[in-house]
Amino acid sequence: MRISPLFEIKHKDKNSKARVGILYTKKGSIETPFFMPVATKASVKHISSKDLESIGVNAIISNTFVLHAKPGEKLIKKMNGLGNFMNFKGINVTDSGGFQMYSDRCYIGSTEEEVIFRNPFTGEKMCISPERDMQIQLDLDSDIAMCLDSMPLLHHTKDEIAEAVRKTSLWAERCRIYHNNAQKRIPLKKRQLLFGIMQGGIYEDLREKSAREIVKIGFDGYAMGGLALGESKEEEYRAIIAQKKIVPEDSPVYLMGAGHPVEVLEAISLGVDMFDSRFPTQNARRGTLFTSQGRIKIFNNKYERDSKPIDPECDCFVCKNYTRAYIRYQLAQEEGVGFRLSSYHNIYYMTRLMEQTRAAIKNKTFLKFKKRVARIYEKSDQDSKNNFKKFNISRKKKL
Repeated sequence: MRISPLFEIKHKDKNSKARVGILYTKKGSIETPFFMPVATKASVKHISSKDLESIGVNAIISNTFVLHAKPGEKLIKKMNGLGNFMNFKGINVTDSGGFQMYSDRCYIGSTEEEVIFRNPFTGEKMCISPERDMQIQLDLDSDIAMCLDSMPLLHHTKDEIAEAVRKTSLWAERCRIYHNNAQKRIPLKKRQLLFGIMQGGIYEDLREKSAREIVKIGFDGYAMGGLALGESKEEEYRAIIAQKKIVPEDSPVYLMGAGHPVEVLEAISLGVDMFDSRFPTQNARRGTLFTSQGRIKIFNNKYERDSKPIDPECDCFVCKNYTRAYIRYQLAQEEGVGFRLSSYHNIYYMTRLMEQTRAAIKNKTFLKFKKRVARIYEKSDQDSKNNFKKFNISRKKKL
């Protein structure tokens, strides 16, 4: 049991469950809610650690399974841990690798004892038990580790998802025991935190069952897994509500994989504190950019000669120095500079969005802020659909 709190709630919104808190880790503290860019291989695609620092990113998430496969936790441990290895001064979170159960390329199967993966680099079999997963993450020396979980797919039956819930709870208890024993001699303030992951698909009863079992084991924080994978937003939000009511109020809550600005703000209103997703950077590389006026599709012909910045209201170095026309051209040519500039801007946008959200909660204007952002994105998404319809109609006429 910790003597000092690892998570303190500083401000609460009276009209929702949104809150601002401080999460304490062995590397330092971070204000919640926050968004983590995905650094699967100890790097965010096309973005350096110095870029992240200049943006103001305070936390990222890397993938345990991928780093174990290459370069291996032994090398990273020799380099004094993941933060030193990639020269990132913020908080490092490592996912357990359970997400790779979503990948036909990596996932072979699982038993009660372990998950059987295929090394994506060599094709060799890799067997990872909860205990081994914990040791890998301890060797990586991340600040927050995640339990190994059994992640069901969206098309799985309720019985299959119930089995994933059972395995997730079984593995979580083994993770907790191993993780506690491995850190017995380490002072509390220098220990790696461990978050339990809750599953349950879109079924509220399974979501509640998983939450009760994971909370009973007891963790430093609680993550909601298996969401933001194609289910409807209504199903996603119902799952969040079902589990949030069971998780202790003074525990940090992490929604894994959510990255659309409106989706993130809605989850914050339901009491979520942490987010990660490849959505902003993946969209950036494909030409979809986040702005104060919603999403823009940079490959639209109207941007070919556009001399304005991506977002005239944004003060990132990309918007200060480059035009929409230039970024459109670089992305169309699949040049690295285009990928970097667009990704930088989208990460900057998400980072500022979280800053604005925290300020709105403190200033008691959160719901007004959330509604304004939702209206902006609803309009831009509708405009995008209309433009796509016009494009299709004109294309058919030409044919």
